[in-house]
Amino acid sequence: MPSAIAERTTSGLNPRQASSARVVASTARLGRIGRGVLGVLILALVWEVVPQLGLINDYFLPPLHKVLAAWWEMLGNGELLRNLRASVVRSVAGFSLATAVAIPTGVAIAWYRPVRELLTAPLEVFRNTAALALLPAFSLILGIGETSKIAIVTYACFFPVLLSTVSGVATVDQQLLRSARVLGLGPVATFRKVVFPAAVPTIFTGIRISGAAAILVLIAAELVGATAGLGFLINYTQLNFLIPQMYAAILTTTLLGLAVTYGLVALERRFSRWRA
Repeated sequence: MPSAIAERTTSGLNPRQASSARVVASTARLGRIGRGVLGVLILALVWEVVPQLGLINDYFLPPLHKVLAAWWEMLGNGELLRNLRASVVRSVAGFSLATAVAIPTGVAIAWYRPVRELLTAPLEVFRNTAALALLPAFSLILGIGETSKIAIVTYACFFPVLLSTVSGVATVDQQLLRSARVLGLGPVATFRKVVFPAAVPTIFTGIRISGAAAILVLIAAELVGATAGLGFLINYTQLNFLIPQMYAAILTTTLLGLAVTYGLVALERRFSRWRA
């Protein structure tokens, strides 16, 4: 997206001015990346130094190099990858199922009044019930296996996508709809060519929120009644006082969340290339 903006900005300039503008834009982008990297390095330095200075008991918060050594060891023996794979499969399954159901449901609610009047009340009841509050019910009804884990992730991811879809479709610029009618587009063509593309940015806001919720809720669910997964690994290492390994598992959870966030941002840019 920044490159597209730079192209539009420099389209009216002569070659030398355009080249200078591109250099300035690239320098600014590198500066933003550099400041972000610097912030992470400062955080890592604080983590490394504070326990060694005795400000915090280094048994309960080991220096970063010990955590990274434990992370590397767990990666080498396959324990980390086995638990990471279990969490990724559950979160992807629940997130995908929630998205596949929530987007059509949100479109129907926003586009058709009878559907909205029928579903709004029951959906409001469930929307205001926290996902983790229902975890015992999911475990009792569906057991402690994979089904309950995927179901609780689906439940947690459903409502952000649903609400963003309803908002995105319902708030499309009326001028765009009038223009579509003037051009003779039918309801299906209007939705496909006008409404849905205009609603995509708002829908992806809910999708990004759901991506984060998929990881957070799953980790909490895996802390109870799981035999694999990052949540299980965190709980297991904590109970056995394997503190560096516990922080290594927590760090892996953070990296997984970052990967999901940036992956969804890249996907959003791909689907919204028409935007300025």
